[in-house]
Order: sequence, then C-alpha cells, then structure tokens
Amino acid sequence: MNKDLYQTQDLTLVEDVSTFKKLTVNFRRNKELDQTENMDLAAGSFRYADCANEMWNPEEFSLLYGTPLWDQSTEAQRIKLNQLYWVAYYSQIISAEIATIFFNQTSAAGLYAYEDFRIVCDTLDLESAQERAHINAFKKVSEDLEAAVFGERLFTYPMRSPFVKTMIFSDLSRIEQYWRTLQLKYYSVLSSQNAFIGCQYFTVRGLRTLNGKMVQHQLSQYYSRHANKELAPAPSKISYYHFLDESFHFNTSTCISHDVIHSLKAPTRFESVVGNATLKGCQKDHFNFSTAINGIFWYDPDMMPTIYKLLLSPVFGMQPEEAKAMMWRCFGSENAGLAASRATHVKSIESYKLYLSDFKYVNKENKEMQIMSRNSVERHLRVNRSALLRLFGPEHKVGHA
Repeated sequence: MNKDLYQTQDLTLVEDVSTFKKLTVNFRRNKELDQTENMDLAAGSFRYADCANEMWNPEEFSLLYGTPLWDQSTEAQRIKLNQLYWVAYYSQIISAEIATIFFNQTSAAGLYAYEDFRIVCDTLDLESAQERAHINAFKKVSEDLEAAVFGERLFTYPMRSPFVKTMIFSDLSRIEQYWRTLQLKYYSVLSSQNAFIGCQYFTVRGLRTLNGKMVQHQLSQYYSRHANKELAPAPSKISYYHFLDESFHFNTSTCISHDVIHSLKAPTRFESVVGNATLKGCQKDHFNFSTAINGIFWYDPDMMPTIYKLLLSPVFGMQPEEAKAMMWRCFGSENAGLAASRATHVKSIESYKLYLSDFKYVNKENKEMQIMSRNSVERHLRVNRSALLRLFGPEHKVGHA
C-alpha cells in the first residue's frame, strides 16, 4: 500500500513486524490475565481484624528491619512493622501510579497522529484502568490499618494531583517542589504534542519500574508460597495480583522505549535535551536510600518525625527520651537495615545503567548514573546525624561520632 495514503511518517510501526507482534502479544496476554477483578475482591473482603496478627510480607520486608528497633522488638511489634512496610511501600506506589495514569494519557495523545500506534494507545488505556484498581486496593488496606492502629495517618494521604512530588519523603525544598510542579506541567504539554517525548516517557517509566519489579517480585512470594492460599491475608494477595499486572506494564515500557521509538525520526537536539532532563530528574528522585525501608528511595530526615511518632504510639509506647535515643541508634549508626537498603540502591544503579546502555540520545551523566552514584553510606550517615541534631539536640548522641 502507498504510505502517502495512510501515514505521515516515513517509518511505520506496522512494518516493524517483530515489535508490533511483541506489543500485540503483551496486550492480549495482559487482557487475558487482568487481575482487576481479583484485586477488587481482595480489597473488598479486607478486614484488618482478620489479619491483624500475622505478617503480610516476607519478614525482611518490614519497616526498620535489621535496625536496633527490630532487634529489640517483640513478635507482636515485628508483625506491626511488617504490616507498616506494606502500608509505606504501597503508599509510595500510589503516588507513582497516579502520575502513571496521567502521563500514560498525555503520552498516548502524542501518538494520536500516527494511525498504526493504536495498539500502544489501547495498551495504555488498559494499564491506566488497572492502575486505578491498584490505587483503590492499596488505599483501602493502608487507611484501614492506620485508622485501626493509630487513629491518624502516618504514611497515607488523601488523593493527590500527579503534579505533586513523586517521592513522599524527599529532600526537595519548597522552592524545588514548586519548580518541579512547573516542570511536570510543561512536560505534560510536550508529551501530549510530541511523539518522541511521548515514547521517551516510557524510558523513565521503565527505570522507575525496574526497582519496583525487583522488590515486588519478592513481596509477591509471601502469597505464592503460602501454605493455604485461601486463608492468606488479603494484603499479600493484593501484592501478588499487583506484581502480575506490573509485569506486563514493565514489558510495555521496555518495548516502547527500546523498540517502538525506532518507528519515529531520530530525536532533535531539543527532544534529546528534554529526554535527558527527565532521566536526570529520575536520578535525583532515586538518589537517596532509607535505613527505615529497603526498596524505596526515601529521604530519612523527612521521614524522621513520622518514625518518632510511631515510637511514641501504643505500638511501642516509648517515652520521648527513650524514643529519641532509639532514633539515634537506628538512623545515626551503621546497621544491617542500612546495609540492605544501600545494597538495593547499588543494585538499582547497575540495572539502570544496563537498561540505558543502548540509547544513543542518552548522555554520559545518565548512562553512567553519575548523580545516583554520588551517594554513599558515609554521606547518608552524615546527613542523618545532622538531621537528628536539628530534631533532638546532641544529648542523645552518645556513641555516634
């Protein structure tokens, strides 16, 4: 067929038989194995009292696992820390998925002028619907737990705009947060009008999903290995269903960013600058690692007031002086929890490098993950100790030079 009759681009996606087949198979399989119904059933049946006394994740995926707090906690307290990891982790995933739903649609809009990109747009429509089910399930479980145990929010929050900072606990100042919001709004306009930038978004989405895939596979194991799946806690089922959906979403990100993009013209200098700016932003978001929660790149100083509130809560019942001393022990010294989080951070850096290795438009700073690589255990402890001094003063600093 004469391209002039039906296409505006020189290269067409339908002519890239291998890539088109990948997209088609991934879309078909995702529809066939869509976990939305299972997700809704698990969320609808959740009653915190039914699973309040059991873990929801593998033990090592517990809040403050491997820290002095974990070491001295009772079994009941460890169960709560394990459940709070679930709440904290998926509260962060909610933030990411709110942004994903929005940018799925703006990116699809950037491809509307390309007739043979329907398979991409249909895939993104399905994924956005799945993300809404995920968010509903995560919010239901997390908010019910916090209401039952604390009577207030710790890690959860009301529904938010996609233009709010992605990381719940970050090192962004107010000015930086405002600037970030402006950048996201500008990027949404660009991605909805530019096919390359719309496709390039999935390079960023792929990076952000890589670390999540590593962690979520392990979280899903609690349910998949459970001796009696029918009696497994509902949150563990939700983790499993979510991982199944996200596996297809990762395939989509990889195919669009690595293969589909070749059906477009090579990026202009402006498009390359925008693409590298978004990757740099991802590096900045993932620069930190947290002693408190392995697998999420939160900024500990921003989270410290929340952890302090947890120590004062009925779960631990500490007095203020005892809680302050524990904060220093957990966040001001090296421990197994810190080491595990740093190891995950390093593993993520290496996987990001591999993911970007064959992109011609990506600059050296991003290919080598130079920003993320500047962090270290020494820097992490230095930052945490400075924050502890500001929050609690020097009187609890014994043994923490």
